[in-house]
Amino acid sequence: MKNCAWARGRCEVIAMIYRRTNVRQASLGQSMIETVLMLPLLLLLLLNAVNFGFYFFVTLNLTAAPRTSAEYSTMGFDTPSAISLPDSGPPSGTLTSSYITQQDMTGAVYNPTAASIQICSETNLDTTTKSGVNGSGSTQRTNCVTCTGTTCTSPAAVTTGNLAPRPDPEAPSFILHRVDVTYAFAPLIPGTPFNLAVLAACGSGYSCTFHRYAEMRAMN
Repeated sequence: MKNCAWARGRCEVIAMIYRRTNVRQASLGQSMIETVLMLPLLLLLLLNAVNFGFYFFVTLNLTAAPRTSAEYSTMGFDTPSAISLPDSGPPSGTLTSSYITQQDMTGAVYNPTAASIQICSETNLDTTTKSGVNGSGSTQRTNCVTCTGTTCTSPAAVTTGNLAPRPDPEAPSFILHRVDVTYAFAPLIPGTPFNLAVLAACGSGYSCTFHRYAEMRAMN
């Protein structure tokens, strides 16, 4: 009797171990299935967050970049006499307005030299009139150059279009200096499913063109 009781108890213990093992394996399998089902959604949320974070980062840096160069371009005759007036370009490694803009974007955006930078400043002297402004009286504006990489256009009057500098309200006593940056944004991770937030921000497509500018007035 004692042997039978002992054997019966041992069998019950073994059966209990098997039952617990089966329950544990079933729970483990259920967790794996749930993880597999949720993983695509989690990745979708994560990659959208990464792309939107990059979009926001680029927006902040492109907004800040023109401000420094606009301030630099208004220094004018306050610049020490031993240093030439703050030129607008080309960005060849010297302290020019377009170079400062590119430097501010370097490390903050991908391929900053691909950005189009328009600098409207009194230092953009027309080759014929030898003047950095165009127009007269209340319509007087600064001449502009446009730089992409290390190549800049010749100084010219820009009076029409979205990039045209406005006349200062107190022109010709004051005149506006303006810096425009046009940059084509592309997300870190391509693909529409990973750019749902960027789609909402850009309007159409998950690539869009940023246009940021800064204006500062200077005494003429």
